[in-house]
Amino acid sequence: MVHLSPMKVVEEGTKTVPKTRKEYNGADRKAVEKNFKAKKILVCGIGPDEYNRISACESTKKIWKALQTAHEGTTQVKQSKIDMLTTEYELFKMKEDESIQEIHTRFTFIINDLHSLGEIIPTNKLIRKILSVLPGSWESKVNDITEAKDLQKLTIDELIGNLKTYEMKREGS
Repeated sequence: MVHLSPMKVVEEGTKTVPKTRKEYNGADRKAVEKNFKAKKILVCGIGPDEYNRISACESTKKIWKALQTAHEGTTQVKQSKIDMLTTEYELFKMKEDESIQEIHTRFTFIINDLHSLGEIIPTNKLIRKILSVLPGSWESKVNDITEAKDLQKLTIDELIGNLKTYEMKREGS
């Protein structure tokens, strides 16, 4: 891996060249050390395929960009993934004979994928989405929750726990 060195300006300010180690000042040494540590962390956290992809990168910024492109794709690919997941989120419905746990698992998968691409949906919107996809037979429970709970403070886990409890009572009767 090539190491990026601090630069200096030469030829009356028209050209930059790498400094020699003797020319490094305290800030240069810190920058080189930080870059080295960051590279080491990135390299230790990847497999051989990724290493081959980034071995020629000179800086941590270039390593990060290469890994980001490899895993997320280009900006265009990333946006396409976001659009696809957003559509999946918007069209999300509870399937017939699906349990609360199953709906929660499918919903969390979509939300986590969106989150990993930088799209974060506020919790209160997620709560409202889950409540809106429950079948009509759940209407009384949905009304109870919306009337009794502050949807701004309710967590997904609290909602799912509440719905699971209701589901168990329904199945028991």
